[in-house]
Amino acid sequence: MRQLRISDYGYLSDARSGALVGIDGSVDWWCPHRFDGPSVFGRLLDPNGGHFRLAPVGVGGPGYRVERAYRPDTLVLRTVHHTPYGSVAVTDALATEIGARAHDLGKNSPAVLVRVVEGLSGRVRMMLDFAPRPEYGLLTPYLHEQPGGGVLAGAGPVVLVLRAGDLPLRAGRDRVTHEFEISAGQVVGMDVAFGQTYGTPPVRLDPLAALAETTRAWEAFRETHGYSGRYPELVRHSATVLGGLTYARSGAVIAAPTTSLPERIGGDRNYDYRYSWLRDFSLTMRALWVAACPDETSRLFAWVARSIGRVGDEPVPVLFGLEGERDVSEHHCHHVRGYLDSRPVRIGNDAWRQRQLDVPGEVMSAVWRLRDYLGVPFEEELREMVLGLTEQVAATWHLPDRGMWETRGEERHYLSSKVSCWLAMDRAVGLADRLGDRADPRRWAGVRDEIRAAVLREGWNDRIGAFTGAFGSPELDASVLALPVAHFLPATDPRMRSTIAMVERDLGTDNGLVRRWTTDPAGFLLCSFWLVECLVMAGEPRRAEELFERVVGNANDVGLFSEQIDLTTGAQLGNTPQALSHIGLINAAWRLTEPESF
Repeated sequence: MRQLRISDYGYLSDARSGALVGIDGSVDWWCPHRFDGPSVFGRLLDPNGGHFRLAPVGVGGPGYRVERAYRPDTLVLRTVHHTPYGSVAVTDALATEIGARAHDLGKNSPAVLVRVVEGLSGRVRMMLDFAPRPEYGLLTPYLHEQPGGGVLAGAGPVVLVLRAGDLPLRAGRDRVTHEFEISAGQVVGMDVAFGQTYGTPPVRLDPLAALAETTRAWEAFRETHGYSGRYPELVRHSATVLGGLTYARSGAVIAAPTTSLPERIGGDRNYDYRYSWLRDFSLTMRALWVAACPDETSRLFAWVARSIGRVGDEPVPVLFGLEGERDVSEHHCHHVRGYLDSRPVRIGNDAWRQRQLDVPGEVMSAVWRLRDYLGVPFEEELREMVLGLTEQVAATWHLPDRGMWETRGEERHYLSSKVSCWLAMDRAVGLADRLGDRADPRRWAGVRDEIRAAVLREGWNDRIGAFTGAFGSPELDASVLALPVAHFLPATDPRMRSTIAMVERDLGTDNGLVRRWTTDPAGFLLCSFWLVECLVMAGEPRRAEELFERVVGNANDVGLFSEQIDLTTGAQLGNTPQALSHIGLINAAWRLTEPESF
């Protein structure tokens, strides 16, 4: 099997789980129970990991081409296959609950993959190849033909039922294969319903009705959100993707729906991103706010407050599970080959154990943003959280940590972490009147000013003429572009102007992308969008606009971004679709619209 490029995948979501469908018609990734659950289709990471392919016979031959697009304002994907014998459309979706509208989307999703085939012209022979492999490919299910049609696949805790209308499906030993012809005007609906052997059974849906209902649910979701800034189509689509990266039952936004797609082909920086990062919290809140999603903003904030719990002496984890689980310990799937042999394949993420001093600042920044909606004074749990985070920062800001890039080497005094500590103390001072008798704004202001002085003294490198990634380091790091975004220093400050220029010169690339550091082999999309914001704030809107348009050109054909872009091939790298990349787009577009808005 030829491994598809990461950019060859489209994304489906029911705000409970996510699936990736390739340009060749194969669903190669689906974790139906929830985003971070085991896969039933995992060919994305291993040729034997399971898939559900539905495409014309002879895909890729002479006279064959594909075009695809999302139905507007949805994550319903329509792929048109043009063959020498005619054209056929396959429309794919993860079904929403019947009647779900607006902010109910995803709260009770039935875990059903819907695929509808429509003949457009001529007569096309289609191939169905259904090969589920639950538990990341560890299980090969038994297959049983069902009375009335369809095939049940069962193994371990998983039950899947494949139905395909009147097609006479036959169960093979370990898969279902079936060829059928479809003519112009014909429509065949099929679905795969997930259930649990000892729990909820698979749901039975009418695929055509479910597809129409799911389309309407996404359209209604978008109708509740407005955006009046520049690049409205890009922002609306990225906001829809963020909706599809939201676990609706809790409001948590995952970093990406995949695990272990590599930052470098053949490398070992392959991590599980199917969790929600507190470091991304304030950036996510900004993006949701810009895209006019107040309900999602409030639910995300409530999830964070509940997940953190009472703050003690231990560092607040940088990430949590989708329902607030703290322990998401990591293990390797040794039986999984990895994308293009990029190992290890990881399940879980041990970054939850790291000390990352930037976390409280992200949370406090979000509290500041929502302060007018949170009441005066704050309710007890919120007040305790803010007080606990503030005192933790005051006691620990001087310690080294792992930094925003979550290095697994030694701890250092990372500049971006210190700036986030400064932000936490600055916000605490501003919120003191809502925190009761234990607030100590004078002492907090002293700590804030001490942090600021340390950053300006230890973070600036005279020889390089720039702020660097860590205290005393000669190495540039694109994370310093966050300083103006956090309002630590204005972009017009001479030191920031010099830093921005150095980042552009030494970390920038010919195609406008920005690397995180000089040895980084790929452009990091979030940093590229940060540079757009910095240029706007530095009074260079024309250059910022040109850069923005070059960076967004790295999206795939259906407007999705992964985490990074290979500088040699232009290929997307890393887990996909990546929330931070789409968040960066939204925030940069709004900065271009309203330079002083946040």
